[in-house]
Amino acid sequence: MNYKAITFEKRDKIAIITFNRPEAMNSVNSQLWLETGTALKEFDGDPNLWVAILTGSGEKAFSAGADLKEIAAGGIKTTEEMKEWGFSGIVKNHISKPIIAAVNGFALGGGSEIALACDLIVASEKASFGLPEVKRGLIAAAGGLLRLPRQIPLKVAMHAILTGKSISAEEAKQWGLVNEVVPHGQVLEAAIKLAEEITENAPLAVKASKEIVYHGLDSTISFPPEAWTFNDQYTAEVFGSEDAKEGPRAFAEKRKPNWSGN
Repeated sequence: MNYKAITFEKRDKIAIITFNRPEAMNSVNSQLWLETGTALKEFDGDPNLWVAILTGSGEKAFSAGADLKEIAAGGIKTTEEMKEWGFSGIVKNHISKPIIAAVNGFALGGGSEIALACDLIVASEKASFGLPEVKRGLIAAAGGLLRLPRQIPLKVAMHAILTGKSISAEEAKQWGLVNEVVPHGQVLEAAIKLAEEITENAPLAVKASKEIVYHGLDSTISFPPEAWTFNDQYTAEVFGSEDAKEGPRAFAEKRKPNWSGN
């Protein structure tokens, strides 16, 4: 695809997807939605890419959410595949590999929902997060009401949801919503460093760990033991891999492991 609303860079094992509508605060229109979902699908299917970073262009916004101008002009037009992916091509899109949100400015409404759908968040000191939909007679329907109470304490989440007030980057870090807060202008660099730390590990083990965590959050670990079923399936796959042999061998030989992804 010839990307226009985003840029898609492949840097060694890392995919960097940048929302590229700074003039519209990187708001999500139909083109950005389609291109982001397509890029994530390509990332997930490429064995040479192990971690993705989502970020926004410009100095002010990660994403301001849905493009209200396009909505006012008749609505954001979506295909069936785009609907399956969910808002911006990510909020319902099951990606088996880690995704880092590099939040370079405010992430409001759908912008926050995109960040919440990522596995890790690195934020600028000037970043902020918020679900202001109730101020406009709407609700955060793209996963914000589902994910925020799962990622921070319930009362804190409810305050943000019911008042529509924003949460600063430092406050978000205090509640565990953000992994790292860095000086403005260093967000992408910090996210790449974090991605590189992840790529030092075996890709099959990383993918399986992500899958088990999310399956486990939606399952029970007591009777019936749903979570253990997924845990044991992925454990068998990982422990039977070539990387599972390479890791202990490299440790014994006191060298860096050479992961094959098999």
